[in-house]
Amino acid sequence: MKKLQYKKDIHASAEKVYNTMLGIEDIKTYEQWTSEFNPTSTYEGSWEKGSKMYFVGTDENGKRGGMVAEIADNVPFQFVSIRHYGILDGDQEITEGPDIEKWAGGLENYSLEEHNGVTTVVVEIDVTEDYIEYFNTAWPKALSKLKELSEK
Repeated sequence: MKKLQYKKDIHASAEKVYNTMLGIEDIKTYEQWTSEFNPTSTYEGSWEKGSKMYFVGTDENGKRGGMVAEIADNVPFQFVSIRHYGILDGDQEITEGPDIEKWAGGLENYSLEEHNGVTTVVVEIDVTEDYIEYFNTAWPKALSKLKELSEK
């Protein structure tokens, strides 16, 4: 896997960016910025450290799918780490097999650092070769959307 990094400066407090990013006060803020990955993107679960989380959406045929993950760490307003370990196919969790093994255990880390009312969000993700181009297009758009929502 390769580690990719994306950064965005947002003119809002780390608390506001964190709450907007995770949909703490309103899940719709999470759904809006992650719609750059899938228009139906949402999550099911808790952001508490150690919790299981489903990152889900529906495909063009209306079938539910997504990622199965664990919140590896969560330090409010500073850091969130997500460890992916499976996929959701309909309501079935798939956590084994060759398709899973090539990326299972991959991390998606979010660091937030605030200076003088500007929060720098740094996203570091482990990806397989076949997703690099997609993420290099989608992540900058998603972070721009997060900036727009957080600065409201």
